[in-house]
Amino acid sequence: MALKRTWMKELRSRYGNRLQENVAMSNYTTWRAGGLVDVMLPVHSGDDLTEAATLLWQMGTPFKVLGSGSNILVSDKGWSGVILLNRAHNIKIDSASDEPTVWAETGANLGTVSRQVGLRGLSGMEWASTIPGTVGGAVYGNAGAHGGNMAGSLLMAEILHRTEGRSEWPLEKLGYQYRSSIFKREAQPALILAAQIRLQHSTPEAVKEKMAENSARRRASQPTGSCAGSVFKNPEGDYAGRLIEAAGLKGLMRDGVQISPIHANFFLNEEDAPAAKIWELITLARKAVAEHSGVKLELEIELLGEFDRSEW
Repeated sequence: MALKRTWMKELRSRYGNRLQENVAMSNYTTWRAGGLVDVMLPVHSGDDLTEAATLLWQMGTPFKVLGSGSNILVSDKGWSGVILLNRAHNIKIDSASDEPTVWAETGANLGTVSRQVGLRGLSGMEWASTIPGTVGGAVYGNAGAHGGNMAGSLLMAEILHRTEGRSEWPLEKLGYQYRSSIFKREAQPALILAAQIRLQHSTPEAVKEKMAENSARRRASQPTGSCAGSVFKNPEGDYAGRLIEAAGLKGLMRDGVQISPIHANFFLNEEDAPAAKIWELITLARKAVAEHSGVKLELEIELLGEFDRSEW
């Protein structure tokens, strides 16, 4: 179902040529899959994002903020709403104080931010240097790697709340859990504008060396290509990849989608398969693990649009 005519009229009047209509999400997701969305609007600053989100809330128009397009599977049927394509990537590094920090808008690439602070001899984000997503996605999902995560690094997040406006939320208010935040668990009428991350003084050489170690470890243990990162959350005391491998599915190729032979919690779209085929393999893997190990895996990725969850 398309957006209401009144909504479209207002959006076209307000944004003109900036507004993109009937956009294929396969061009904006790391899985290279997904149908059409009614509207996509690029935003280039926190103020831009605030203005657009406020207008959409006022109109009652469904919308979603999209960063790098990782960690999401969009239905082949598409989605009726507005995608705010987050290109707000300003970064401010405070390297002069005894307790250095970096402030970054949520459209900034997390790896880029970590490398920028590293060049200034600032430590604390080495864990993030190999993560391909955005700052916003990392705050939203408590991203982590190599023994670090956002919960251990974040000082505060700038939040736009539908009724309360803009404010700064301390770490404690984000309700972090493993690969989750209050935003991911609950339908909060709010979005993340920026984050301030704590750092420590070090040297460019030491930071570079640690990042190189993390990069080498990632190349050895995780695949490259069209994937969305980890598909399932690790259950307590175990690993989703190990459970999928134990069920005999590591390396399985079906309809152009492969469970990685390097890491079984990564699903690769090797042949531009539609989202439905990716979802079928995800469902098959979850069912196989439940039958083999008795564990019901939970998704780490998010779904946008309609998917058959009858077997879930």
